[in-house]
Amino acid sequence: MTINLKGKNIELTPAIKDYVIRKVTNLEKLLSKIEKGGGEALINFEVGKSTNHHKSGDVFHSDCLIKINGEEFYSSADGEDLYQTIDEIKESLFNEIEKKKNRKQTLFRRGALSVKKMLKGFSKRNPFTSKY
Repeated sequence: MTINLKGKNIELTPAIKDYVIRKVTNLEKLLSKIEKGGGEALINFEVGKSTNHHKSGDVFHSDCLIKINGEEFYSSADGEDLYQTIDEIKESLFNEIEKKKNRKQTLFRRGALSVKKMLKGFSKRNPFTSKY
């Protein structure tokens, strides 16, 4: 897993770097299962200020792009607190990756049940062509 961290209009302090790396490694549980198929995860994380002259409001902006075996997961957030935007991105990416994983499992299971019905003779529908 490769993590690229970039700062825009802001200095990346060790505290910010540690916080981002800690939040991204929380996603590593899901990413490691996807990586086992043989591939490398590339994570591009960008944090910064949207403008230098504003003092209040949605000043901080964070982006994250994760590439795994040709699949891309992206999230961005704006907010008043930098750490809050990083947390929002982590939650969003966690939900997106989990949704993708669950979808694959559901489609595989549905296909397997269809094949099982066909083999038992309960259904004449061919699961590969969806024709009777």
